[in-house]
Amino acid sequence: MTSSAVAKRLVAALCQSAWRPAVTGMVSSRGYRGDSPDDTKGDLIEIPLPPWEEKPDEPTDIKRRRLLYESRKRGMLENCILLSLFSKRYLNTMSEHQLLQYDRLINEPSNDWDIYYWATEAQPTPDVYKGDVMDMLKEFTKNRDHEQRLDAPSLEYLEKESQ
Repeated sequence: MTSSAVAKRLVAALCQSAWRPAVTGMVSSRGYRGDSPDDTKGDLIEIPLPPWEEKPDEPTDIKRRRLLYESRKRGMLENCILLSLFSKRYLNTMSEHQLLQYDRLINEPSNDWDIYYWATEAQPTPDVYKGDVMDMLKEFTKNRDHEQRLDAPSLEYLEKESQ
């Protein structure tokens, strides 16, 4: 028997065994259950994050660089793109108070989806995060100029600003 025929038989056998639980009525214990009404969330694992701490003695230029990095390195691509483009546009013009708001916004919530939902106004923003920066982010997210935002900006603009 040729090796391609053996490979086809092996693949066919694997496919049949993968579908066997559905055919025999058995239910697999693995899978995503989502937010169904009967979901007990017993399989949910929450990893505790250290609490956000304000850094009052951090020099402003260091704070801007840190926030730029943290805006680019997110847990989800949507926020990586949104926040890195937002920080590229506004970070260098933010006041100390606005930098503090932005720092709290991107570092205190433990779930990146929360930030995304607040910025896109899919969910109401908690009072603690309301302010100038959230208003700026919500307006930026609307993309009224229809800019193409498919990727985070290159880092070349950092070199141009330091010259």
